[in-house]
Amino acid sequence: MKLVILDRDGVINFDSAQYIKNPAEWKPIPGALEAISRLNHADYKVVVATNQSGIGRGLFDMDTLNAIHEKMYEALAAAGGRIDAIFYCPHPADSDCDCRKPKPGLFKQIAACLNARLEGVPAIGDSLRDLEAAAAVGCQPILVLTGKGEKTQEEAMPKNTLVFADLAAAVDHLLAGDDA
Repeated sequence: MKLVILDRDGVINFDSAQYIKNPAEWKPIPGALEAISRLNHADYKVVVATNQSGIGRGLFDMDTLNAIHEKMYEALAAAGGRIDAIFYCPHPADSDCDCRKPKPGLFKQIAACLNARLEGVPAIGDSLRDLEAAAAVGCQPILVLTGKGEKTQEEAMPKNTLVFADLAAAVDHLLAGDDA
């Protein structure tokens, strides 16, 4: 099984320091939906692993998160793509859970649910915590410079992190490797 793991905010859609709290605030980054569609058409399973501490902070509820994801699903369908599964951590940053990135709990859930080995699986994010969670389970960390990516690039990233301008450029690289 070919698998790719994506962060949501800052990778697929524009991020906000005030969180994406409702469907109206969810806006795709240009080229991201088409990039996911290209992955789908190349037989990749596309899974999202996202921290959603707004739930734990009381900024929005599960119905709202589901509505945000429904908007994303509809936009992806219009672009000929899909997300195969979404794994999220609803806990606030001060929580001691294992699922909040940079901890690897979401990635372990993905591996268990899909019965997949994660070694070398591309994991695309815009923050250091995305890259650290990916590296902790042996995924190939990939940084995109959208969202928090430009700032993250200045930090000490996991060894062998690949860097691309955006999700579309990262997908170009992945699909070119498939053709090699």
